[in-house]
Amino acid sequence: MDTKNVDLVNQYFEHFNNHEWHKMAEMYTETAEFKDPSLGQGILTQTREQIVQKYSELNEVFPDINDKVIQIYPSGEKHVIVEFISSGTAPDGSEFELPICTIFTIENGKIIKDFTYYDNFEE
Repeated sequence: MDTKNVDLVNQYFEHFNNHEWHKMAEMYTETAEFKDPSLGQGILTQTREQIVQKYSELNEVFPDINDKVIQIYPSGEKHVIVEFISSGTAPDGSEFELPICTIFTIENGKIIKDFTYYDNFEE
């Protein structure tokens, strides 16, 4: 089995957990397709700069944000599905744990699609 896509995804979560947003954004193509409840409905295109901005802002709200990978499921030549739990502490001291599933589409060693699914509940 070809493990380079799994290695890439592991590196991605290492950058995420180190809050290295520029390094993480460099793992995407110059513009990548996203599905993410926080960005709205449907598929949106995001640049690397937008990725850095989004996660930098998230990091300001949750300084200790962390993703714990539960399982990685390689699927075919281009896809890796990741099940993980995102957690962090808000400024008011409240903590969250959010189960997330992301389907990464990878071509030529870069992420071209990031389709993320989670329960986007509003309090």
